[in-house]
Amino acid sequence: MPTLGHSVQAKGAERLADALRGLADEAFMLVEALLSPRKLIEDVEQMHALQVAADTLEATDPWRADVLRSRASRIGLR
Repeated sequence: MPTLGHSVQAKGAERLADALRGLADEAFMLVEALLSPRKLIEDVEQMHALQVAADTLEATDPWRADVLRSRASRIGLR
């Protein structure tokens, strides 16, 4: 049965591992962007177009504008 000290130590190790995984993911994304800048530019252009369309629709169809903004926010996460 683990003692309180071991439990705290295990949680600390788990948090460190999660932070290192997050850092590795970010580093991988940076390397991908540096190796394929055209893809990054295309994603940004697509996000911008969706945002502009959402801004245009905001007054007449706020629900659709929210859907477009949501789609824009997920670009690049695939």
